[in-house]
Amino acid sequence: MESKTARLTILIDPVKKKAFDELCLAQDLTPSQVIRQMIREYLERHHVDYPTKAAARTPKATNK
Repeated sequence: MESKTARLTILIDPVKKKAFDELCLAQDLTPSQVIRQMIREYLERHHVDYPTKAAARTPKATNK
């Protein structure tokens, strides 16, 4: 994961946000995790390279 972060602010219909938040909660994911994954997939689909791409593909070890 990148060592620095940048903020992305979006406007979204409150009804869609509520549904999205509830789905994320049901999947034990934060909305930020899901948005970051969507951005990675969008960049990949459009063949965009970026410096931390290799690190984004590496699965993180989990402590389960």
